[in-house]
Amino acid sequence: MPIEISSFEEFSTYVGKDLGTSEPLEITQEQINKFADATLDHQWIHVDIERAKAGPFGQPIAHGYLTLSLVPNMWEQILVAKNLKMMVNYGMNNLKFGQPVPVGSKLLLSAHLENVTNLRGICKAEIGARMEVVGEKKPAFTATMILLYHFDS
Repeated sequence: MPIEISSFEEFSTYVGKDLGTSEPLEITQEQINKFADATLDHQWIHVDIERAKAGPFGQPIAHGYLTLSLVPNMWEQILVAKNLKMMVNYGMNNLKFGQPVPVGSKLLLSAHLENVTNLRGICKAEIGARMEVVGEKKPAFTATMILLYHFDS
C-alpha cells in the first residue's frame, strides 16, 4: 500500500526514512522493441536476439533509459500525493547505471526520502531511488529524483 501525503508538512515527516518498494515488473522483449521504436535506438544489444545471444551479455538487454522511464509508474506504487495541483519531474542527480538488465529480469524500485524543501509553496522532494534487479546484488541504477509537488493550499 503506498504512502499517502497531502502537504509539505506530511511529506517532511518522512525525511531520512525509507519510503518503500514497488511491485516487481518484468522486462519483456516486446517492451524493449517498442522503446527502441519510440526512441529510434535500435542498437543490436537490445533488439537483435540472435546477435545478442553471442554478445557480451548472452541475451538482449533493456535500454538504460527504458529502465529509467519506468520510474513514474513504479513511484506511484510507493507514494501517492493527494490534494495536488500538479507534480513536475524536475530532474535526476547522480544517475549511475550499475549493471545491464537482461530481458526477462524483474525490477523493483526502492525509495528513500533524502530531503524536502518548501520553495514558496512548492514542495521540492529529493528522493534516493534504487532500481533493483531481482536476484542481483548490484542495482540497475541509482539516482536522486527531484520532484516538485504543487499542493492545493
